[in-house]
Amino acid sequence: MKAEFQKPKTNGVPVKDYYVSAMEHLVSVVQELSLARDLEGIMAIVRHAARKLTGADGATFILRDNGCCYYADEEAIAPLWKGKRFPLERCISGWAMLNRQPAIIRDIYDDPRIPAEAYRPTFVKSLAMVPIRSLDPVGAIGTYWAKHRLPKPEEVKILQALANSTSVAMENVQLYSGLEEKVAERTARLQALNEELDSFSYSVSHDLRAPLRHVGGFIELLQKQEGDKLSAKGMDYLKIILKSTQTMSGLINDLLEFSHMGRTEMRKSRLDMKALVNDVWLGLTPEWKERNITWNMADLPQVEGDSAMLKQVWVNLLSNAIKYTQRRDRAEIHVGFMARNAENEFFVKDNGAGFDMKYAEKLFGVFQRLHHKEDFEGTGIGLANVRRIITRHGGRTWADGKVDGGAMFYFTLPKGSPRLPVSP
Repeated sequence: MKAEFQKPKTNGVPVKDYYVSAMEHLVSVVQELSLARDLEGIMAIVRHAARKLTGADGATFILRDNGCCYYADEEAIAPLWKGKRFPLERCISGWAMLNRQPAIIRDIYDDPRIPAEAYRPTFVKSLAMVPIRSLDPVGAIGTYWAKHRLPKPEEVKILQALANSTSVAMENVQLYSGLEEKVAERTARLQALNEELDSFSYSVSHDLRAPLRHVGGFIELLQKQEGDKLSAKGMDYLKIILKSTQTMSGLINDLLEFSHMGRTEMRKSRLDMKALVNDVWLGLTPEWKERNITWNMADLPQVEGDSAMLKQVWVNLLSNAIKYTQRRDRAEIHVGFMARNAENEFFVKDNGAGFDMKYAEKLFGVFQRLHHKEDFEGTGIGLANVRRIITRHGGRTWADGKVDGGAMFYFTLPKGSPRLPVSP
């Protein structure tokens, strides 16, 4: 809430009272300026504050534009010069900028610095003009009165303090705009690179499928038609080749799915996360029905997201938990949840093989595996898919574990709008 203060008058308001109340209001204005993200926002704040702080009948915001003064904005009881340009040498705002000091004028028609003809169509009788950024002025703030009035020193100090704060705000906007441009440029480059990578992955994967099918098909024919002519060692070689083609086929399919996840349009709705996890767990029954697994799940909230994509997240995380606990006599898998300020945090905890934490970030990379294929099957794409899906939802992923001491995989989702329809 802005501080209220007594407007300065020629009589009736003690200087001390004005100065204190004006400073309180200036603090409020400075806070507003610190949040401004564009020049238009700065000008709107400043033109209003300049009038209120000085009790002026009008205020203008002037920008230095090469050799001209550009009257970019105004707030006044009648039109002034908004949108017009004047040479620096023929304008009082230009004088304030060139001389790096305020111009205080009680009667504009008695001051040789004033181009009188430009002022005659206006209401202006007196003015105060202060430069924005004293060392190297980039503009000026002008305040005007419809009656002859000599602005008090305290008013000029306040006006100059406003101009100094305006200078900082303009510099911040420049930095912010430059940062935004850099971020936008970098984002565009990353998006282009991702699209190229997705396209390349799709093309390569698609092109590899046909010859791989041929290899597998001919190996099976060779086993059936010529198998009796081969030695036992030769048959073993064919089995190894066939298994390798099946493994490669799995890699290709996973790579295509990974590429697909980056290209698919998201369809968000409100989801019952507990029902979704239950559905995934039941779908994985063939993988755990012969196992001794202690399974439990916390109450999970509704979330906002793409149902198919988030289902794939749970498929990958729960499948991993089942797989990496297969050497435990009694496996334990727990799905948990914690509410954070702006996001919901989910995790899957198991008592399986675990991993070395110094390689934790590698887990979410494509084809990154921390266990031998002979110990645990897999292609190394599942967790990369998890990260891609969660990132597209605006969330984060990470993991915690210990060798032979189990693992926990976390992901977050932003708290969404309850107005979205609940997905069936």
